[in-house]
Amino acid sequence: MSVEARSFLFLQGPPGPFFAQLARRLETEGHQCHRVNFNGGDRLSWPAPAVDFRGTIGDWPARFEGLVRSRQITDIVLYGDCRPLHRVACRMAGPLGARIHVFEEGYIRPDWVTLERDGVNGFSTLPRHPAVYLRLAETVPPLPDHPPIPSSFRLRAREALVYFVGTWLLAVRYPGFRSHRPYSAAAELGGWMRKLLCRPIARRRAARAFARLGSRPYFMLPLQLDSDHQIRTHSPFAGMADAIATIVASFAAHAPGDCVLLVKEHPLDNGIHNWRRTIERLARSFGIADRILYVAHGDLYSMIAAATGVVTVNSTTGTLALAHGTPVAVLGNAVYDLPGVTHQGTLDQFWTEPGKPQVEIYDAYRRVLAATCLLRGGFSSRDGRAHLLPAAAARLCAGQAWTGTLDVEPYARAEA
Repeated sequence: MSVEARSFLFLQGPPGPFFAQLARRLETEGHQCHRVNFNGGDRLSWPAPAVDFRGTIGDWPARFEGLVRSRQITDIVLYGDCRPLHRVACRMAGPLGARIHVFEEGYIRPDWVTLERDGVNGFSTLPRHPAVYLRLAETVPPLPDHPPIPSSFRLRAREALVYFVGTWLLAVRYPGFRSHRPYSAAAELGGWMRKLLCRPIARRRAARAFARLGSRPYFMLPLQLDSDHQIRTHSPFAGMADAIATIVASFAAHAPGDCVLLVKEHPLDNGIHNWRRTIERLARSFGIADRILYVAHGDLYSMIAAATGVVTVNSTTGTLALAHGTPVAVLGNAVYDLPGVTHQGTLDQFWTEPGKPQVEIYDAYRRVLAATCLLRGGFSSRDGRAHLLPAAAARLCAGQAWTGTLDVEPYARAEA
């Protein structure tokens, strides 16, 4: 059966060639692909002809509508739906007759990417009731044990560096562009340089922290990126510092006296904030300096598996913990925050009554997501893209970026 030819408009994607490669695959299927470059990094990652948008955010709605109408755009593809430019597109697409397809890092880690219709994370229309997942999972086979997909931090870092440098070098071509990130490229580059230079020291500090931990029971706090919209848009906190202060205060007041709070730095933290110093200062102020440990390095999987519980704002690290059967407390808006899966009481209660995730509900949740809005692969490694590209192209060509092989939309509408 032939597939109806459509016209795709690509907005900003992840650093690297993934969006350009995906467009080429779609074109081989007979579809048209267009692109808007908003900065020099976008331009370097898209070798084909594209529209250069040089205006401001105030100019974007009229330009976006003009492009959709003049090029008869049927589908809009973007990465992350919280960037101001993307929020405009998401609001305007429906009335203009275009569908929105949002890529994001996978709801389940590792080796998965999210591709969802209309919105992701806090803007997702996924059902939020466990009974829906249990019912839908009856028609979905168990997830097979896939071999892991090799990742490449070096390639990811190199592509991000090229993107930021391109944005800086070609800034004069895009005078109206303002990054959605709260820090300048120069500040982030400086932070990364300091972090790389201090890596040997950070590793020795981590080793000492694990030695101090010994066999004591501990809760784990995996930090998230302060610039992440999961914190800035989909949580009640002004930033990561605000979240840390709340969690440490609750731990100090309510956690058992023999428990430790193990804080793990995010592997992609840019080093601008000295989180170690912030946490050590808080620990001293609450008189629990001997019960809070900070590590920048270590095996995340083994740390999570041995933890009494994991506290997160809304990080997908929570799904790693749930896969190990480790209790999870979610403080923000997360798609996996379901009754029977995560702790539903207060944070103060979590330290003494963390509960246990119900395996059957979480298994149903994973199976349904894999059949609807997850794709195997990754953005930032060649092996990851080799898995992801054909699956993403097939999903977009079939018009199934939201429903996949299951129709969950009626449940989403019923809960809206």
